[in-house]
Amino acid sequence: MDDRLLDWLSTLDEDRLTRVLTARPDALSPPWPRRLPALAERLEDAEAVLEAAGTLPLPCMEIAQACLVLGAGCSARRLASFLGADEAELRPFLDRLADHALAWTDRSGRIHLVRPLARNWVNPCGFGRTSDQLLSGLPVYELRSVARALGLAVSGHRDRLTAEIIRFHGDPEAMAGLMERAPEGVDALLEGFLTRWPVQEFELLDWQRAGTPEHWAVRHGLIRIVGWRVAEMPREVALTLRGPGYRAPFTPRPPGAVPREPLEHEASAAAIRLLDRVTGLLGNLAGTPLPVLRKGGVGVREVRRVAKETGCTEDETRLFLEITAVARLHAWSEEAQALTPTDRFDEWRLASPAERLTELLSAWWRMERSPLRLIEGKRPPVLGEEPYGELIVRVRHATLRALPTDDLPAAVRWYAPLIRSEVVDECAPAAFAEAALLGLVGGQTIAELGGALAGLSAVAGTEWDGYVPAVARHARLGEIAGRMLAAARRTALFGADLTAVVTGPASAELAEVLDLAADRETQGTASVWRFRPGSVRRALDDGWQADRLLDALKAVATGEIPQPLDYLVRDVARRHGEVRVLEPGCCVAGDDPALLAEIASHRKLARLRLRLLAPTVLASVLGPEQTLAALREAGYAPVAERSPDSVRAKPRPPVKSRAHPVRTGRAACPVDPREHAARLIAVGTALRARGQTWAVIGRHAFRLPPAQQAHLGFVVDRGVAARVTGTDGFSATVSFGELDGEVLDAWCDETGDYRRFPLGEIVEVAYP
Repeated sequence: MDDRLLDWLSTLDEDRLTRVLTARPDALSPPWPRRLPALAERLEDAEAVLEAAGTLPLPCMEIAQACLVLGAGCSARRLASFLGADEAELRPFLDRLADHALAWTDRSGRIHLVRPLARNWVNPCGFGRTSDQLLSGLPVYELRSVARALGLAVSGHRDRLTAEIIRFHGDPEAMAGLMERAPEGVDALLEGFLTRWPVQEFELLDWQRAGTPEHWAVRHGLIRIVGWRVAEMPREVALTLRGPGYRAPFTPRPPGAVPREPLEHEASAAAIRLLDRVTGLLGNLAGTPLPVLRKGGVGVREVRRVAKETGCTEDETRLFLEITAVARLHAWSEEAQALTPTDRFDEWRLASPAERLTELLSAWWRMERSPLRLIEGKRPPVLGEEPYGELIVRVRHATLRALPTDDLPAAVRWYAPLIRSEVVDECAPAAFAEAALLGLVGGQTIAELGGALAGLSAVAGTEWDGYVPAVARHARLGEIAGRMLAAARRTALFGADLTAVVTGPASAELAEVLDLAADRETQGTASVWRFRPGSVRRALDDGWQADRLLDALKAVATGEIPQPLDYLVRDVARRHGEVRVLEPGCCVAGDDPALLAEIASHRKLARLRLRLLAPTVLASVLGPEQTLAALREAGYAPVAERSPDSVRAKPRPPVKSRAHPVRTGRAACPVDPREHAARLIAVGTALRARGQTWAVIGRHAFRLPPAQQAHLGFVVDRGVAARVTGTDGFSATVSFGELDGEVLDAWCDETGDYRRFPLGEIVEVAYP
């Protein structure tokens, strides 16, 4: 644990510590830290530090690298001078670094970096490692050789020689005199290290042959051999050679930013269409389950089929299938051996339009796939493997924050500087295209709905979360979504030519009613549906009656239903079902009509639900094997018979119930950072009392044998987990315990909080 970080945390008031805990929710993952030392350990966890750094913009990373170049404990004034900026210009970014506990200013005004962040950059600002790092592995005789070449005293131990060499390399006057004596070619050699990269390759014999620029530079310590044919320029040498006028890169504003007014009507139309098309797409999956490829993902042919049947574009189909999978609206069904809607889809359809929209946006906001990006000119498989994963989420978040801009990839790199350029170049344009289909941008800039969503990056959740209420039920996001969807048309104009015209974007509810009994012919600014006998028959096949269907159409009609449409519906309904097609399990045939009549009325064969199709043919609802067994059980002697020219195909398994998602559940409710900040400040920096653990447990946990007492001691001293059982039979998994007199105060996995367990009432301690 870094004592400097702990010392800084101890100086924070409740508001400031709340900001840190809000920006770093990883520090409050269960079990909550009960003391500031435990919080400091979490804040400097290497993986968590790099994840937090990935959420910060380019200026924060430039400041952190500049601090590394200047060395530990640089002041804000020196940092501003090195970056060529004003202190006031640095302050917002220094505050963001402090909010994430990545850099902080101590009581004396010196800036410190958290250790994992300092270790992350080997070449900050394009500088090499420090002279101290490069000289630490050299034998003493080589250090003396470098000192002798520089004209320094060669007596003394290793640390003294190293300090003298570093002092010389950092002295501008001494280095200027040295460079005046340098042979021809040294300036060009060193310029390559300064302008290109501090680590470079060169021929092995060049630095060994006396008289060469490489040999002279190595002999004077201006470059160091760090590997096979690899040399590196020390950081102090590069700083001195660059001179006092050098300024490290600092980009306080994103590139390409331009003021633009969003076209909210475009975004509104896209959002309305989103709800309409998602409803239609999932309805299509309910009727025709979507198969997947053996290697995973949905095939291009199936994507195009769904697009054609639902009226979506291929890009919309790709995107909506991915989003609804993350939202758990469809999933793999073992029974259908395909993708089918889940029970969650039924709940989603009953929600208000604004709630449905925000839930889809929440799923997109945490989706770790980019279905619209191009890989060598091709789209990736829908619901297939994704190599970039979480990086796509970060690029998506940065894309919305970067708008409006004339150079999207460059602006995204400003907001997400730690992501590789090739990932940004692939995923940023795709993220913008996805946002346009979701109503988050309008007129090449971010819409109001997109701006509200962009501010929810910290609570986006992950793909594993089935539901994230912090986004899906966000008040402002829902309010904006409601206003955007208010423009949707909820009624249609029915014509005598058997058409229904919607002058504007149709609401999902209106489109669903019209899709029941009509075919969509055109869509756009105005949409047209046409009623045909086949489309009306489709509604009747789904179980609708003529009167009920006409009532549903009247509810969305502007005026009365035209008489031709009424006649069409009633005429199709009158003829509907004149001829019925049955699907028997098998047929029972015989030569004696009386015997078959007897079998049809036999009580023991009632479960076969036999029906007389002809005097010598019965139909059974069960299959051949079950029917044979039932007839034999009733005392008859049937025989299985197959027609030689008959062809039996295995039918598709019926979808009797909706599939359930692979992983369900709502995200855990976020903890209150302010509450934890107040508790941590009240406890202070005191460490847990140690040394008396075994004596206290041995005295008060008298019901436990020595081995279990030892296990309980490790729960206290090392935070290990154990399963404890009390005298009342209560059992719990505990860890991270502390002793408070005769009571064990430990984290309980079952309750998700710290609980107190009297030592004298614990009767068993076992491994969890």
